[in-house]
Amino acid sequence: MSHTRRALFYATVVCILLAAQALPPCARDDEECRDSRMHPDLEEPTGRVFARKFDGDDTNDYWRNQGKEFIKAKLAEKRNTNKAKNVILFLGDGMGITTHSAARNLIGGEEQYFSFEKFPFTGLSKTYAIDRIVPDSANTATAYLCGVKAMKGTIGVSGQVEREDCEAMLNTSTHVYSIAKWAMDAGKSAGVVTTTRITHASPAGVYAHIAERDWEDDSEVKQSCGANTNVKDIAYQLIHGEVGSKLSLMMGGGKRHFVDPKLYVNGTRSDGLNLIEQYQQLSAQNAYVESRAELNNLNFTNVQRVLGIFADSHLKYHLETDENSVQPTLEEMTRKAIEFLSRNEQGYFIFIEGGRIDTAHHDNMARIALDEVVEFSKAIQAARDLTNEEDTLIVVTADHSHSFSYSGYPYRGNDIFARTPANPVDRVPYLTLSYANGPGYETFYDVVNKVRRDPTTLITGDIYDAFPATAPLDSETHGGDDVAVFASGPWSHLFTGTYEQNTIPHLMAYASCLSDGLTACSNAEK
Repeated sequence: MSHTRRALFYATVVCILLAAQALPPCARDDEECRDSRMHPDLEEPTGRVFARKFDGDDTNDYWRNQGKEFIKAKLAEKRNTNKAKNVILFLGDGMGITTHSAARNLIGGEEQYFSFEKFPFTGLSKTYAIDRIVPDSANTATAYLCGVKAMKGTIGVSGQVEREDCEAMLNTSTHVYSIAKWAMDAGKSAGVVTTTRITHASPAGVYAHIAERDWEDDSEVKQSCGANTNVKDIAYQLIHGEVGSKLSLMMGGGKRHFVDPKLYVNGTRSDGLNLIEQYQQLSAQNAYVESRAELNNLNFTNVQRVLGIFADSHLKYHLETDENSVQPTLEEMTRKAIEFLSRNEQGYFIFIEGGRIDTAHHDNMARIALDEVVEFSKAIQAARDLTNEEDTLIVVTADHSHSFSYSGYPYRGNDIFARTPANPVDRVPYLTLSYANGPGYETFYDVVNKVRRDPTTLITGDIYDAFPATAPLDSETHGGDDVAVFASGPWSHLFTGTYEQNTIPHLMAYASCLSDGLTACSNAEK
């Protein structure tokens, strides 16, 4: 090789090397390369990383044996075709699959199971509304309680009623009734328990017929329908409505919607009524409680109905309370509700909602949302412990999901609320948990300089930490993905597969023989 050609060769090599230094660590698009450029700036430990590991889980036998044991358990299951004397519907408001999957890390890790995840049968429910791909808690309540899909924002009315249509909802032919009424018509007792206002969208699906979920008291109705309207608000329907007035047990928050401010300083009614007092005057056997102590000390001997209202609005988040809290936990309310309703020899239907999973997600408060799932699971376990699987069908589901993300290749045992090993192109760390939208955007994005802020400097460990959001919204939105359905007890095997959300009450009614149509009892007679 001549001197000139040799010089040209070495110059070319130097140029290639210099160019390579300016390129990303890897230009290929295979998995090995993607992993190598995920976190070039992190102090990455050498070798395999296990923050949490179990003996033998790096062997083939560990996982093969686990698979075999699962098959054996499934083969040992027997289909329960007894008539369901009791039906309990648990609703985790906003508890999408991502939410309860991430929440497992709060009970020991992703390999753990919540009480309801141990149920033998699971399915998927499609949650869309008649008019929306992504639903709200009102139209979904109409679906999973009343058996029909409806318009967003409406409760207990058919799809013929548009949101805020004051006149259409007065036509009783548009009203649809929940499985609670079906149960009471069959001689059973019925009740509703929630950690939200008892006039909120989900619990209202048990007893209300309304064209606007926000019409929780008469003041809100009048703003939309005028002072002389005949539309009755949700709180009024709970006390005096066709279904609400017959419910045996009602517990939650929302006292403000039942009382005029002239009679109670925090009241929001404008009609001069005290609906709580009216409820008490209906019968000397109508018990009313406002605290955990009053509920726990309530003697059911001479009590026909129970109304418990424990807050002016929603109940506090579990993380905001302690052992001395005035308000009862969801588990405590569940236990008292089952104890009370079990007095009816004909059985009962009860709707129990862990409602504050949803409200925490709307504020991007992932710590609180996941903790509420843990509390929800405790209540479900209590119900399973207090009832007999031979005659009590328990169904657990969600009304909708949220725009909640759980990603980034975190190591086993990593703090679920911490950063991931991944290092984005902008070299700013990102967290395992985030949202597609919501108030967290303003905290984590520097609008002036158009750059993301380092989330590890902003997440403090406070329960109210807002987690990052991609798009700025005052309130994070729901998600449109299917939600899981878990079932245990009589005819629980029917809840497998993928189906429309409005199928759920029909399946429960079939198991409990609650209609004149197709039921387990009518089939047995043929």
